[in-house]
Amino acid sequence: MLHVLYLAGVAAFAASGVLAAYRANMDPFGGLVLAFAASISGGTMRDLILDRRPLYWTHDWVLLTVIICVGVGTIVYLRFWSLPRKSLLVVDAVGLSVVTVIGARAAIAAGATPLAVIILAVLTGVAGEVIRDVLCGEFPPLLLREDVYAIAALAGAGCLLLLHHLGARPTPAAAISAGVVFALRMGAVYLGLHLPRPQHLRPRPGRRPDAD
Repeated sequence: MLHVLYLAGVAAFAASGVLAAYRANMDPFGGLVLAFAASISGGTMRDLILDRRPLYWTHDWVLLTVIICVGVGTIVYLRFWSLPRKSLLVVDAVGLSVVTVIGARAAIAAGATPLAVIILAVLTGVAGEVIRDVLCGEFPPLLLREDVYAIAALAGAGCLLLLHHLGARPTPAAAISAGVVFALRMGAVYLGLHLPRPQHLRPRPGRRPDAD
């Protein structure tokens, strides 16, 4: 069940990669490149830090097939139909919620400390989006433009860690934690929520940000 949940998250990231490429006016090959970059970058960094060999995606043909099929399917869909304005944010939130939770579970299984579990979970969840945005020429990346993004991943990782220590079963704990991430992220998107920002960092109307 957890593997199916993970494939769903990877599929969401693959679709988000193609959608980002579409908005950046890239060709279909660029869409597939971003589909893979968004899908496997976070898990790859996590496995390298945990010194897990071989890397998870190098021996999982189902995972790679899902990325290719979703990537090609999204490209074909966009050839004939358009998507709602916030479709990228919704798909991205699905991927973030699932992959963050899977990252936390992998860190727990590796015997990482609670703080390390949270760090690795957030890294797994956000690394793919950062690399995707950089390849699209989005500066700063979504992670640095949207406050309730890494915060949502952090909350989900903390929720999973708590449920794990309380003895909850893996699948319900993963589903609940992923729901926390998704709810926080989409709530921030639709309600326009942001963390408080220092007043002196906000440029005054009609003046350049670097003006004295």
